[in-house]
Amino acid sequence: MGHLSSTLNGLASSFSIKRTKKSKNKFENSDGREAVEAMAKNAKKNDMILRTSGIVNVDRSNNLASVFSKRGQKGVNQDCFIVWEEFGCQEDMMFCGIFDGHGPWGHFVAKRVRESMPSSLLYQELEQHRGIEAFHSGTTALTIVRQPPLRQRQLDAVQLTVDFKPNLPQEAERIIQCNGRVYCLHDEPGIHRVWLPNEESPGLAMSRAFGDYCVKDFGLISVPEVTQSYITSQDQFVVLATDGVWDVISNQEAVRIVSSTPDRAKSAKRLVECAARAWKRKRKGIAMDDISAIVLFLHSTDPLCEQAHLLPTPD
Repeated sequence: MGHLSSTLNGLASSFSIKRTKKSKNKFENSDGREAVEAMAKNAKKNDMILRTSGIVNVDRSNNLASVFSKRGQKGVNQDCFIVWEEFGCQEDMMFCGIFDGHGPWGHFVAKRVRESMPSSLLYQELEQHRGIEAFHSGTTALTIVRQPPLRQRQLDAVQLTVDFKPNLPQEAERIIQCNGRVYCLHDEPGIHRVWLPNEESPGLAMSRAFGDYCVKDFGLISVPEVTQSYITSQDQFVVLATDGVWDVISNQEAVRIVSSTPDRAKSAKRLVECAARAWKRKRKGIAMDDISAIVLFLHSTDPLCEQAHLLPTPD
């Protein structure tokens, strides 16, 4: 797992060079974006890209990814995801991303970001994209690039990401300095939201997101937090999930559910189903959120253990 923006730019270049040697006339005038589009087309043709519930397990790879999504009770499922095996035309490299849309057009924004992010985090065209209303809609994003290990280092189980809530000190300070407001509604104690200076909208329960241009001048940003971790033999799997999971399932419960699933290919589905049951038990009377998860196994044969990197998605 590495620095995403620089990795993506490097992959686009390496792919262009690699393909040029095989087909010089076709790619010699292609820029990085065209090279990535060609790479995506080739990956899709060879069933190396997954955008629906299922599994990805390409021959020769140590990776196995289990993916599952369940629609909640709020209408259309606004969660979406992507798993891309042999990312950058490199064996044993995988890109995983999970996106949680919100707002009337959130599912369209989430899908648009899903399609554009693998090519580059630095190139965003949502504001100019005709046909997608991203003024009052947006999406969160959680992604990893799994690369072959460069060196070994002992790691303890660690939560690599945090939810970017508006009440986090650094987030609240930025929003307030930009004349945005942060407060809870009377009937939602403890749930801090972002509001415009003089309007009771949009009430976002997050401080970072793609889209939501109505509050981009008032403290909401889409700058990612990027971390790097070295994979060891003790690191068994990575869990990426939307808040439909993390609102009702703890990190240790997720580890127990995944590690106790006999068929690894069904681990994401089991995690989602456990979360759905937990919603009914823990949140009676509250409409169930969309629930989606990706479980990426890091080794092909090692038995699962209770060590994992857990990545909760910002809501």
